[in-house]
Amino acid sequence: MPKINGNEIRPNNVIEHNQGLWQVVKVSHVKPGKGGAFAQVELKNIRNGSKLNERFRSADKVEKIRLEQREQQFLYESGGTLVFMDLETFEQTELQVNILGKKRPFLTEGITVQIEYYNSEALNVTLPEKVSCMVVETEPVVKGQTASNSFKPALLDNELRINVPPFIEKNERIIISTETMDYVERE
Repeated sequence: MPKINGNEIRPNNVIEHNQGLWQVVKVSHVKPGKGGAFAQVELKNIRNGSKLNERFRSADKVEKIRLEQREQQFLYESGGTLVFMDLETFEQTELQVNILGKKRPFLTEGITVQIEYYNSEALNVTLPEKVSCMVVETEPVVKGQTASNSFKPALLDNELRINVPPFIEKNERIIISTETMDYVERE
């Protein structure tokens, strides 16, 4: 793995530090009146999510890690375990449900995701930016309610509750952002 100087650390880099893998969240370069310049770096542990603030001088060397990304297809869930299949090797990978956190409702059978690996350990699952969902339940359209920023609650087929524009009706397919969990557009 390549070693980089402390002043070369950039946001979204993954580095090895204190026997752990850390993703760089934020970097600010500081030049104090006395002493040498340094980089104030906010780090997030990839494995457990804990955060850490560290100072790195330009002379400090850190190990920059490259994660391997593989496209995989979600097959099924069994007893708290998600099963994915590599689209090239057809190898199956089992991961715990908690790896997705609050984004679990967007994982549907057959969806293609990116899984990041360090050596052979799966560290992160990235869903597509947008997914299609069916509106299962929503209030009927109220005549005269044409305000551009008014929304009404809706229940989706993945049991997620979101706000949708007033013209969306039951049994319509809509596009949802997996990042913000907001309505994007009608399908």
